[in-house]
Amino acid sequence: MVKTLLKELKEYKLVSVLTPLCMIGEVAAEMIIPKLMGKIVDNGIYGGNMIYIFKVGLMMLVIALFGLAAGIGGAYYGSKASTGLAKNLRKAMFDNIQTFSFSNIDKFSTSGLVTRLTTDVTNIQNAYMMILRMAMRAPATVVFAMIMSFIISPRLASIYLVAVIILAFFMVIIMSKATVYFKEVFEKYDSLNESVQENVSAIRVVKAYVREDYENDKFKKAAGNIYNMFVRAEMNIIKMGPMMTATVYACILLISWVGAHMIVGGSLSTGDLMGLLAYCMNILMSMMFLAIIFVMLTMAQASGNRIAEVIEEKTDITNKEKAINRVVDGSIVFDHVIFAYNKDSEEPVLKDINLEIHSGETIGIIGGTGSAKSSLVNLISRLYDVTGGAVTVGGVDVRDYDLETLRDQVSVVLQKNVLFSGTILENLRWGDKNATKEDCIRVCKIACADEFIEKMPDGYDTVIEQGGTNVSGGQRQRLCIARALLKKPKILILDDSTSAVDTATDAKIRKAFAEEIPGTTKLIIAQRIASVQDCDRIIVMDDGQVSGFGTHEELLESNTIYREVYESQTGASADADFDKQA
Repeated sequence: MVKTLLKELKEYKLVSVLTPLCMIGEVAAEMIIPKLMGKIVDNGIYGGNMIYIFKVGLMMLVIALFGLAAGIGGAYYGSKASTGLAKNLRKAMFDNIQTFSFSNIDKFSTSGLVTRLTTDVTNIQNAYMMILRMAMRAPATVVFAMIMSFIISPRLASIYLVAVIILAFFMVIIMSKATVYFKEVFEKYDSLNESVQENVSAIRVVKAYVREDYENDKFKKAAGNIYNMFVRAEMNIIKMGPMMTATVYACILLISWVGAHMIVGGSLSTGDLMGLLAYCMNILMSMMFLAIIFVMLTMAQASGNRIAEVIEEKTDITNKEKAINRVVDGSIVFDHVIFAYNKDSEEPVLKDINLEIHSGETIGIIGGTGSAKSSLVNLISRLYDVTGGAVTVGGVDVRDYDLETLRDQVSVVLQKNVLFSGTILENLRWGDKNATKEDCIRVCKIACADEFIEKMPDGYDTVIEQGGTNVSGGQRQRLCIARALLKKPKILILDDSTSAVDTATDAKIRKAFAEEIPGTTKLIIAQRIASVQDCDRIIVMDDGQVSGFGTHEELLESNTIYREVYESQTGASADADFDKQA
């Protein structure tokens, strides 16, 4: 995990080295000053030597300025290194997420990925800052102060040593208990983000069903879980405060008591006692900082593991070394295809599928809910890989194609139509970033989208809100179809993409397909028989198998499922339905 995270330092390695060097310089300056103060008291004030006082005082000023400069440098370089690491971690995760196949994405929830990109990275950023600055400064302070103390008086310095050992022992016990709670906190963050995400994206549904109170309670519960976890962790940590305070004052009392007797006995000077007291505070305060660092590292460890999971996740769909970069035509063959989302599943989603589709054909696909219609077409553009058998496009196994080449030639309009923030033109150009406005208008006419775009005040420059909330479901579907057509694909897949379009517009779109893109193989998944009955052939799916494959007339004669649904939709039968067993 650490190796994965540190790889992302890249251009920030130099400032990561300079930060601890600056902190060591600051600590060295701070440790010299108490010793010089003791000399001023012993040799300057008691000796009445003003020249010595000014000389040592000037030296202290120079050292203090050096320490100040080192501290400022440490803060600057540390900030640059930690924020730079956070930037690179977010980029590394986001870049890797873009390579994920659908099966990879299925491993991580959306809210979980959001938490990793935000909260978890922030924890790593804060922890790295602490490591570079305080994790270097605090141990260095303890070591330097301990050395200076033993130089002054080994007897009194032994008091520090015993106090440090006792504090370290209790710190380990307390922190180990707090660690358990911090590790659980991030799972609660996922639940909180999920609650926010669902509420914001489905706010219209929430208001339509007057579920604001329910959503408020749900969010309150998620936030409360995080609160409770942090309280439990902090309840363990706050025990260190009184313990640290008691130890500090006990050390001061002991040093003052023993030191006073040593001064009377002539074995210690007043200046040395002042220096020892200063070193005492430095050592014990550094121990407190070490405790805080330990807490942050505990939180960072949990976050680091979650971030490393995303960065190290390897997509299970990759290009071969000598991938094919040209799709000859839009012919499709399913050869004994078996598919399961989970390879360990006892029952596959698709079972021994054998189909042959000619280039330029228009194929309808119908079937009941859960009959694996979408799973079937997802294999063509290799959004998933087959578990068994093979899918070929243009006579070549889809696994042998370059992914970008294949997906450029297999254009998919998914069930969930997504538009992005920006103008209509910007959304359309997702299909072809170099498309002219005339190209966009042409495909919008084919998709019957031009009729509503032209009625908008800004036409093709109309701004689409996030998620396309300012256009209707049918308009959103037509824009997505137009966007897919801009790719000029050899295969066009419409996954129930005209469900929100009225029948007249649906018929216009199908007619335009036949006239404008006759050479493109078209696969149309639909629930309405009217949407597919004019197709060259129709596939009837039932429980992951092909129940029938033929023309409308052939299926009416040979396929019971198709005939019953046709009769139900045309009024000939009142109780037939895709989801009822034929």
